[in-house]
Amino acid sequence: MKKAYDILVIGSGLGGLVSALILAKEGLKVCVLEKNNQYGGNLQTFARDKLIFDTGVHYLGGLGKGQNLNQFFSYLEIMDDLELQLMDEDGYDRISFGEDEIEYPHAQGYQNFVEQLSRYFPEEKENLETYCEEIQYVCSQFPRYHVVGKDSYNEEILHLNTKRFIESVTQNKKLQSVLLGSNFLYAGDSETVPFYVHALTVNSYIQSAYKCVKGGSQISKLLIRKLREYGAEVHKYSEVSEFVFNENNRLTSVKTKTGKEYTAKQFISNIEIRSTIKLIGEERLKKSFLNRVLSWKPVSSCFSIYLVLKPHNLPNFNYNRYHYSSEEQVWNAFRYRKEAWPETYMLSSTPSKHHPEFAESLTAISYMDFDEVKEWENTFNTVADEHERGAAYERFKLEKTEKMLDALEKKIPGLRHAIKTIYTSSPLSYRDYIGNFEGNMYGYMKSSENPLKTMVSPRTKIDNLFLTGQSVNMHGILGVTIGAFNTCAEILGKETIDMRLTQIINKN
Repeated sequence: MKKAYDILVIGSGLGGLVSALILAKEGLKVCVLEKNNQYGGNLQTFARDKLIFDTGVHYLGGLGKGQNLNQFFSYLEIMDDLELQLMDEDGYDRISFGEDEIEYPHAQGYQNFVEQLSRYFPEEKENLETYCEEIQYVCSQFPRYHVVGKDSYNEEILHLNTKRFIESVTQNKKLQSVLLGSNFLYAGDSETVPFYVHALTVNSYIQSAYKCVKGGSQISKLLIRKLREYGAEVHKYSEVSEFVFNENNRLTSVKTKTGKEYTAKQFISNIEIRSTIKLIGEERLKKSFLNRVLSWKPVSSCFSIYLVLKPHNLPNFNYNRYHYSSEEQVWNAFRYRKEAWPETYMLSSTPSKHHPEFAESLTAISYMDFDEVKEWENTFNTVADEHERGAAYERFKLEKTEKMLDALEKKIPGLRHAIKTIYTSSPLSYRDYIGNFEGNMYGYMKSSENPLKTMVSPRTKIDNLFLTGQSVNMHGILGVTIGAFNTCAEILGKETIDMRLTQIINKN
C-alpha cells in the first residue's frame, strides 16, 4: 500500500500539528503519523475517576487580545474555540520557601507584577521595574516573538546568563529567589541557562496566564479538527520504523511498523531528535553534527502525583504554587538529594464543576533523574501496548508518593483525609507516552556559554527533511509554535509566512 502526499509529518506533538496545519492551509496534501493512541505529545491528557488530568500543559501565557500566542492561534483558527479560565491576576504563580508562611506572587500585567512584589520588597521597586524592562527588551530581540519582524538572532542576547543577570538587577537574595521561583518551566536551572530562556518563559505569563478548561488536549483536538477540514489525514497507531531513500540521498517514503508505506515530496520530523537520527541512519549525517547532538544532556525528568479529592473538602486555588525547601535551592532546583526528595514541587488545582470554590483534583510535580528508574528502563508500558513493570517498581512509586504527600501536608494540613484516589507518573511514563529521551520534560539543557550548541536549523542535510518540536530549539507552547512557523518558513518561504501572519495582525 503506497499513498502519496506533498508533506508527511512524523509525530503529532504540537510542533507537528501546527506545521501540518500551516501547510494544509496553503493547499498542500498533508498526512500526520502518530505512534500512540492519543495525539498531541506533551498536550496529552488522561482521565481518571471521570476527571481530566494534564500530563504537560498546566497553563498558557500570551493569549490575551493582540498578544503573540493569541495571534498564532488566531491564524490557526483555534483561538475562538479554546475554553480558557483566566488565572488569579494578582498572583498566577506563588513562590514559597521552607517554613516561611508567605507565598510571593507573580502577577499578570507588568505594572501589577511590580506592585504586588513591591508590597513585600518596598525598597526594590526600581529594581523590579528594571527587571521588567529588561525582560521585554530581550523578548523583542527574538525572531517571531512579535509574530513578524526580526528574522535573525541577536547573538549577544543569546550569551546573557540568567544568574549573572538576576544578580545584577538586585542584591536582595530573597527577591532573586522569588524572581526565579517559576524556573520549573525551564527545568530549574538558573546558573547556566541563558537569560533569554527565562525571559521568553516568564514574559508570556506576565502578559496573561490562562488554564485550559478540560486540559491541554483541547489544543490538539482543535488542531486535528482543522486539519481534517483542510483535507489533511491524521493517523494514530502508525509508528514510523524506516526511512526509504533513493540513490541521490533523498527521502522518498517512510514505512510503519504495520507495513504501510507513505511517499511524499517533503517530510517533517516532530519526534525526538535522537529517534530521527536513528531513522536517517548515522552514516548519512556529518560526524560533527552527530557528535554535537549526541553530546547534549537532557533536562531533568519528573515524578507527578495526581490526587482525586473527596467533594467539598479542599478550597480551590486559582494559581500554581512553587515551593522550595530553601531559597538557595532555586538556583539548581533540578539537583536534589535523594534522601531529602522532594526538595521542591509545583502544585496546581482544578475546580469542581458544580462547586468551583472547592478543588476536585490536585497535581504535584517534582524533579526526578532518570537514574532513579534506570533498573526498569527496558520495560515499556502505554495504553496501546500494556506491560507491567513489576512489584519493585510499584513499591518505588508508593514510597515516592508517601514522601510527596508528607511534603504537601506541611502546606495543606490534613490533605491526606481529603484524598479519594492517587495516580502517579514517573520518568518512564513520560518517556513511553511522549517519546522524550530519558523522559526529559523540555528537550535539552541550554548553556549561555555556548548557546548555539543546542540550536538546530529546521533544515537537515537531507534536502527534503525538516525538523520541528521541543528537542530542537525552544520549548513550551509558545516556543514550539514559533518553531513550527519557522520550519514552515523554510518550506514555503519566509515571505509567505510573514504575509499570512501580517494579515492576521491587521485583522485583529
